[in-house]
Amino acid sequence: MKKRADYAEPHKKKRKRCEELSSTSDDDPPGTRPDSQDSSQSDSLSDPEDIRPGFAASSMSQHALQPAPVLEGSSSNFSIYNSVSQKLMAKMGFRAGDGLGKFGQGRREIVEASTQRGRRGLGLTLQGFQGELNVDWRDEPEPSAVEDVQWFPECSAEFPDSEELTEWMIVGERKLRIEDETEFCSEELLHSVLKCKSVFDDLEGEEMRRARTRSNPYETIRGAFFLNRAAMKMANIDHVFDNMFTNPRDAEGKPLTRDRDGELLYFGDVCAGPGGFSEYVLWRRRWHAKGFGMTLRGANDFRLEDFFAAPSELFEPYYGEGGVDGDGDITRPENISAFRNFVMESTERRGLHFLMADGGFSVEGQENIQEILSKQLLLCQFLTGLSTLRTGGHFMCKTFDLFTPFSVGLVYLLYLCFDRVSLFKPVTSRPANSERYLVCRGLKPGSDPVREYLFSVNLKLNQLRNSNSDVNEVVPLEIMKGDSDFYQHMVRSNESHCAVQIKALAKIHAFVRETTLSEARQADIRKECLKLWGIPDQARVTPSSSDPKTKFYELIKGSDIETFNYKPTPLSTSTLDKVHHVLDYRCIVGGGEQLFLLGLGKSQIYTWDGKPPLRWKKLENFKTELPRETLLSVEIVQELKGEGKAQRRINAIHVLDALVLNGTDVRDQHFNQRIQMAEKLVRAVSKPSRPDMNPIRVKEVYRLEEMEKIFVRLEMKVTKSSGGFPRLSYTGRDDRHFLPTGLYIIKTVNEPWTMAYSKNSKKKFFYNKLTKESTYALPGNAVAPFHVCHFERLFWAWEDGVRVHDSQSRVDPEKLSKEDVLSYIHQHYQP
Repeated sequence: MKKRADYAEPHKKKRKRCEELSSTSDDDPPGTRPDSQDSSQSDSLSDPEDIRPGFAASSMSQHALQPAPVLEGSSSNFSIYNSVSQKLMAKMGFRAGDGLGKFGQGRREIVEASTQRGRRGLGLTLQGFQGELNVDWRDEPEPSAVEDVQWFPECSAEFPDSEELTEWMIVGERKLRIEDETEFCSEELLHSVLKCKSVFDDLEGEEMRRARTRSNPYETIRGAFFLNRAAMKMANIDHVFDNMFTNPRDAEGKPLTRDRDGELLYFGDVCAGPGGFSEYVLWRRRWHAKGFGMTLRGANDFRLEDFFAAPSELFEPYYGEGGVDGDGDITRPENISAFRNFVMESTERRGLHFLMADGGFSVEGQENIQEILSKQLLLCQFLTGLSTLRTGGHFMCKTFDLFTPFSVGLVYLLYLCFDRVSLFKPVTSRPANSERYLVCRGLKPGSDPVREYLFSVNLKLNQLRNSNSDVNEVVPLEIMKGDSDFYQHMVRSNESHCAVQIKALAKIHAFVRETTLSEARQADIRKECLKLWGIPDQARVTPSSSDPKTKFYELIKGSDIETFNYKPTPLSTSTLDKVHHVLDYRCIVGGGEQLFLLGLGKSQIYTWDGKPPLRWKKLENFKTELPRETLLSVEIVQELKGEGKAQRRINAIHVLDALVLNGTDVRDQHFNQRIQMAEKLVRAVSKPSRPDMNPIRVKEVYRLEEMEKIFVRLEMKVTKSSGGFPRLSYTGRDDRHFLPTGLYIIKTVNEPWTMAYSKNSKKKFFYNKLTKESTYALPGNAVAPFHVCHFERLFWAWEDGVRVHDSQSRVDPEKLSKEDVLSYIHQHYQP
């Protein structure tokens, strides 16, 4: 959720100033700034820090600046003139101190240069802005792409139990002042930063934007080819923290997920519209990740249609209670519980690998107490993280000022729950705001009492919302101060942040006053950062549309199109001997005509029956989404649920094989690996919250020697179109069934290799019929690629007269029956 927040100031500010100190840059996509909202929560827009008070250190040396030249003159009155103009005036008889004119009777004072700035009225002087801040901002370090991480010391304290946590909550009078919050920051620094912010109260907005752009050495990084600058912040943070989000590892340093493995990288993105964080993650991991998001519905919702760099089909928004029809307000307990339940159901009750949170809302006119006004939002983001993460999972949440015991108490609770915690300011976060990110690594087991406690605190905050009372502390102050490691690190973090923030404000102040100052290294720093983070230096462009025929030829990369025209060999008494090597084959139950399916993103899905000429047809009357550059071998199957009049029908896509998955060519992988990767893609694109969408499933694959397992799944059922007579049905993994048309038998071992069974070792092995070589490990050239599997496949049609179920009485002796095929398999394979 992108937001609008502003500088904390000791007095009431004008909306204009806070917008300029924190507005999105001119290069941000249009429509990324939120309007003022009545709701208690909105979502972070294209630049979360743009609308927040606060500032952080940027690195810059004095030598990087280009100030105006110092001008000399014969007196102070003429110091603005250069030496050439003085010599010309001297030649014309002018003498310093005399008036202009033949007899010195004219004007003695110089005509002042215009001091008009931006849209200020002529002659208007901003008295509060003209004075000096008495801050030396020129001693900043040289800007660099390299950043350091400061972790809190490891926490050795034990988890408090539920009873003790309940006693920690302190309710008192509602407090709306920040100036006296000096427990975690010195009074001098706190007041200094507030004073520096107040200097900009009446400054014209365009002046602020230009000065901010010129003064920040990292300003031109922007969003690169992503949706917005938030995506680049995530790229920045992910790199600095050793890719702990896009490539999470366990305590021993082993990756928790691998692209070749079947497990997806599950992540969450809350309070984060329009979705820059998620676009980066999906760009980095593509179809190997699945995202879940909750954010406020409305103007600040996710804009998945603007995910130009990544496949948005792998991201599923869920808005809490009501699912896709919910309001997405994270402060509502019902929404947190619903989102938690949905995530757990979608991840096999294991939870997310990591969660990102980026919330904020408008605090117009009360920027000074933003931390107090947004306390519940911060708490609910922390609570959602503890509610949805798996043990060992990571959490990242944007924070701003952390001066009050309430805010610091929330940080302390996460300090208890995670292995390591850090407050980090990335270089992509503009140096003139208070934005920081709380990064938490490795959720510890046993954190449920803290989660339940935060849930109860949120309930109390909702109860007190319209009263004069408030929850002032979630952890007693003496407990936090008693943990000296935590307390000292927290104070150091706040005070160092304030110190660099003051310099950043003073620098902007100087750049406003002197318009010739500029940062000379912006372009070089941008290149250094992008290279270090592994981000291509490319412009953001709308993906080009492509007709399916052109895209198909692009994906198959010159392969002979005739290999796609092969039809399966019918399995009969004369062709049964083709499956002599039983272990070389897999089998799949068919339910419709085999087609090739091409996904070009979202609902742009086309099919081709494999018959010449090549003619792709749009898949009509289907609600299904597939990422761009996806090529599959499929069937369109009518699935049935229930029996009799209550029976429901729905068309589904059943995947037989995979060729290209979101641009990844998998045709040369083993058939089992292709099926596993297809299942991974299907899990990533499935959207349980959208029952209106047509399902896409991967066929169940059986070993040929285990064919009997298929017949157990066959039964006779009455369908609406059967006239009351039972028909042969195959029931899949769930309670849906379909009318089978036959059995695909697919060869998965490439000649001259075959598989056999060793009765001595009781293990299967590979045997080369030419070289007589034997090996237990799968040889690379023994893998049958897609075109071999497609060409060598057989199809056993379960047509009239073929007996595959005991209740079938009509049998054609000329056609293969279940008994014939099973007898043949048992004859050629006896383990």
